[in-house]
Parts: sequence; structure tokens; C-alpha cells
Amino acid sequence: MAIKFAGIKRKTDYSPNHISNDLQIITLTAQALKAMGCDVTLYDEGEITPEQIQQPFVFSMTQGPEGTAILTKVAKHALMIINAPESVENCWRFNMTRLLTNCGIPFPKSTIIPTNEPISTITKQFAPKKLWIKRGDVHAVHKEDVTLAYNFDELSTTLQEFTQRGIKQAVIQEHVEGDVVKFYAIRESDFFFWYYLNGVNHTPFRQKQLYELAQASAEALGLFVFGGDAIIAPDGWITIIDINDWPSFAPVRDMASQHIAQLLFRKATSNGK
Repeated sequence: MAIKFAGIKRKTDYSPNHISNDLQIITLTAQALKAMGCDVTLYDEGEITPEQIQQPFVFSMTQGPEGTAILTKVAKHALMIINAPESVENCWRFNMTRLLTNCGIPFPKSTIIPTNEPISTITKQFAPKKLWIKRGDVHAVHKEDVTLAYNFDELSTTLQEFTQRGIKQAVIQEHVEGDVVKFYAIRESDFFFWYYLNGVNHTPFRQKQLYELAQASAEALGLFVFGGDAIIAPDGWITIIDINDWPSFAPVRDMASQHIAQLLFRKATSNGK
């Protein structure tokens, strides 16, 4: 009997500038599973109900609070969900900041504050230099959800805008100088791909260390399909600055979808025994 999978497509609200890319990676993964003889039905995050998802095995790009809450209910009867709803919640920035810091992952100095907090709270903790302001919950809905402020006045203005938009918490994060690299990975797989996002110096670094930090971060958050960003400092020191649950894998989606499908098939087969 064919293994039955439900695949949950990400709601477009949570795919800013990546709607097509996000759709392609989950579609290719579904096709790869079908080629293995699996029965796959795709659903939309914005339209699912707990009762609708009856397949025992689920792979999901769900990212929003509403969809994640529904998947939490689905998890009560499903045998497997990747990525699990609790791991998606762990990627919400106020959770990720705490979890990665507590696990000893090299991470920028950060603080989590209410967006209506007096600016004095921040000036007491950070030097007057470039700071990132990031919405504290989901990764991004608008490009303004992650903003670089060059002084405290800009930071204050951005926090006011967050408050007006109903964003209640923000992560204030110290800017780390260096080359930015983006990576894609799958746990329990040898798949790992990285590239310079805006590398200028192309400072040599230990690629094995980047791999190890990426895997440790995913383990801390409970992710199996993930990606992220890191800064390579001028001395080669690696700092993880972001981890994403199930990114688009755009540069390597054909290869990545095969590895994701193999992971899902392997996990489902072992769960079904």
C-alpha cells in the first residue's frame, strides 16, 4: 500500500519575494515522493483545517501562527510532521534568539523588547552604532520587517512603525561586520550548500565549522529542512545570524527536493513499522 503524505504549501503572505520559489520546492518534493510510489495531496496553509489533514505523514512549509496552530492539532493524530509545528515556532525570532544563545551558538548580541518600550532601554544596552530591528514573531511579511538602523533616531522610528502595524515584540540585534553567506541544509543527509550573499572580502573560513554550526542550530530548533545566514568576520570567525524553516532552496531546488523526499520517505517508512 502506498505511503500517504499531505504536503502543506506556504501561505503567500509568508513568502515575500519568494512566492514562486517556495511553491516550486514543495511541488518538486511532492513529485519526487510520487516517483517513489507515494500518494501525495497538497494543501494550502491558509485553507487547511485539522479535520481535513488525515494522512499519517505530513511535510509542511507552514509558517504563520494560524497555520502552525492548526498543525499542532493535526500532530495529535499524524505520525510525522516535518517540519514539526513546534520547530516552526522555535524559528520565530524571539524564540530563536533565546534558544540559539542558550545553546552556545555564536550569535550577535541581541535583546527582545516590546515595540513600545522607551528607547532608553536600548541605549543602555548598545553602543550608538548600526543595529538591526527585526519583528519578533514570524520571519518576514514585509521587507521593512528586518531593518538596519544607523542611529537611535532611526531605530526609534522603526519601532514606532512596528507598534502601529500591530507588531508587539522586536529583536534588537548588533550589526556584525563581514561577508554574508547563505546556506541550505537537510538533517540526516549529506546535503549542504552555501554561497556568498554579499561577500566582499571572501575571507577564508572553515567550511566544516559552518556545516557543524548549521546542524547544531537546526538540532536546537528541532528542524529537519532548513537554511540560514551567517557572517564571516575578517578573522574567519563565523556568527549565525538567522535560521529559516524550510526555505526555497532556489539555487539548488532540483537537488534539494530529491534529498528532502528521500528524508521524508525514510522517516515515514521507519515510523510506519
